[in-house]
Amino acid sequence: MNAAGFPPPVDEVPPRPAAPRPTRPDDAERSRGIQRATMVALAINAVLAASQVVIGLFANAFSLVADATHTLSDLLTDMLVLIAGRRSADPADTNHPYGHGRIETATTLLLGAVLAAVGIGFLWTSGLRLQHMDAQPALHPAALAMAVFTLAAKEGLFHFTLAAGRRLKAPMLEANAWHARSDAASSLVVAAGIGGSLAGYPFLEPLAAALVGFQILQMGVRLGWKAVRELIDTGLSEADLARLRRTILDTPGVIGLHDMRTRRMADRVLCDAHVQVEPRLTVSEGHRVSDAVYLRVRAAHPEVQDVLVHIDPEDDRVLQAVPPGPLPERSEIVATVREVLGPQGPSPQRIQIHYLGHRVDVEIMLPASTPAETLDRLSERTEAWLATHPRYRSMSFFVQIAP
Repeated sequence: MNAAGFPPPVDEVPPRPAAPRPTRPDDAERSRGIQRATMVALAINAVLAASQVVIGLFANAFSLVADATHTLSDLLTDMLVLIAGRRSADPADTNHPYGHGRIETATTLLLGAVLAAVGIGFLWTSGLRLQHMDAQPALHPAALAMAVFTLAAKEGLFHFTLAAGRRLKAPMLEANAWHARSDAASSLVVAAGIGGSLAGYPFLEPLAAALVGFQILQMGVRLGWKAVRELIDTGLSEADLARLRRTILDTPGVIGLHDMRTRRMADRVLCDAHVQVEPRLTVSEGHRVSDAVYLRVRAAHPEVQDVLVHIDPEDDRVLQAVPPGPLPERSEIVATVREVLGPQGPSPQRIQIHYLGHRVDVEIMLPASTPAETLDRLSERTEAWLATHPRYRSMSFFVQIAP
């Protein structure tokens, strides 16, 4: 404690501009990466769709033409991802104060629904083909070559897009990658069906379609559920929360933590927490503790975009006692202090008020010239006054002994 009776300040922390930069790509770079990966997917799908239609019509492979239709649908989803990748990087505005990251989440949900629909379509189609296996037309071997080439191209596109999505932490790119995998699966079904027909085993195609359809449906449901959990503000896992709590509690000046909440927005995490500090810290010192928490969380957890810190002088979860009445505001407390000091008493240089445990503690700094006899009378008068005013727990007077 110093001469005035106040606690020493917490350890010095660096100013906020010195915060370590997060290790993830910035929004503009990330947006460009998403657009580049999507443009590659657009080009490959356009070439494959045109080739499948030409070869399918030439070789009487109607399944290849149907797969081309599926590929054309991918062009639409790729365009959707491209637009979302640009829009999600837009800065925050009045209507979207937290940014536009949820555009990616909505796109991921839509792509998950598309995957689920494709899986159901495969299951349905495979059942119909099992009932009409004798209706398969004669095929040209060129159809098999095109199906194998399409399978290789789609599988390569899947790995390329998935790697880009993980590198950029873009769930919608990952969803689009799995959409490319569903296309590779459909190409595998087509290749198996054409190869089986050429070898005399037409039943291979519907069986493979049923298996792949179930896998695609499962993947679509998983991606869709992940997006739904984000849209309803599902928090981080317990393991991630434990690491985040440890970072906050290890910050100098923090003595407690409660009511911590988290939620995701695309590749980012938003966090707010009630941080407990020593109850008699000044506003400026409490603010520095808040800055220290912010800096440490951003440095140790790059995925956390923002930390809203609420400073508490006490753990307000355990305050169960009924307050004796509405607590007085500062203007009323200042008038009360002047009344206790009396008309001939010294003029206070500073008045600090602490609202703790539904009671009021008041600390008054008096000038060094205050006579000792005045302080003795003031002590007796204050003790008597506090006995009749239950809303006040203490009223302490300090004399300044140094400028």
